Amino acid sequence: MPLQIIRNDITKLKVDAIVNAANSSLLGGGGVDGCIHRAAGKELLKECKTLGGCDTGDAKITGAYNLPCKYVIHTVGPIWRGGSQAEKELLESCYKKSLQLAKDHDCQTVAFPLISAGVYRYPKAAALKVAIDTISDFLFENEMTVYIVLFDKAACQIGKKIFPDIEEYIDDRYADEHTKSDRVRFRQATYSVSCDKCAPPTELDVKLQQIDESFSQMLLRKIDEKGMTDVQCYKKANIDRKLFSKIRGDVHYQPRKQTAIAFAIALELSLAETEDLLQKAGYALSHSNKFDIIIEYFISKSFYNIHEINEVLFAFDQSLLGV
Repeated sequence: MPLQIIRNDITKLKVDAIVNAANSSLLGGGGVDGCIHRAAGKELLKECKTLGGCDTGDAKITGAYNLPCKYVIHTVGPIWRGGSQAEKELLESCYKKSLQLAKDHDCQTVAFPLISAGVYRYPKAAALKVAIDTISDFLFENEMTVYIVLFDKAACQIGKKIFPDIEEYIDDRYADEHTKSDRVRFRQATYSVSCDKCAPPTELDVKLQQIDESFSQMLLRKIDEKGMTDVQCYKKANIDRKLFSKIRGDVHYQPRKQTAIAFAIALELSLAETEDLLQKAGYALSHSNKFDIIIEYFISKSFYNIHEINEVLFAFDQSLLGV
């Protein structure tokens, strides 16, 4: 998927470029900056000394030396002073300038830390929102895979803080599903099976005849009905162009559940429409699955920002939407 939130050590990622949350001297420091310099080796510091520092909101690029990536993009985030000193605009500039440098150097994969959210004290939730919004705007116009790398445990709880009622929503539905007695579930399952066996063949034939549209065909029809272009749809779904081409080119393509739901979110389908699309791929939403309950929550609220939904899924240790 073009934008992913992951928990990892950024110095271990095998990507084209990693971004360093540097200070204005570019000569190393604490946090991510210090970790990157230590992992890259002394040659990185030697090259940084030739760059003449870097202004807040700007970015500069160097080699990666002992790191497993090709480049290190150094950007200087703003120090948080309450939000009245253009901190948001400067932070957005960090991401924009870094992404442009990556594009200029033909990078296909880039990993960012959460810039300014450490010793510069930018509130983590707000910092992550700036990162997601700015990167997703860039990806809407460009082909690239971008990772936001979260390292500390506190950053992984952002989704719960932004949407405090999600836990209650999950608990209510998840508990209802799992407090049914085994006997009740057994009766339901037995009833379902016995009814299927009792159904006359002619009724089954009618149902089989209704399977006339594949997932791919329904998806393409929905895109047309919504007045969207293919590009608008797969970008909004956080889906890679190559995968979309496979889906378009293969009428029998069977997507992963996360991919099918990503398209439902991109198309802003209702809960019933989402269920219809999922059924074409052989899936359904269930209250026995936290992932499904979270998806149901957002669709029921008509909330269709896939990156913020992924932020919450990440916070609850669930699979992300997209490829």
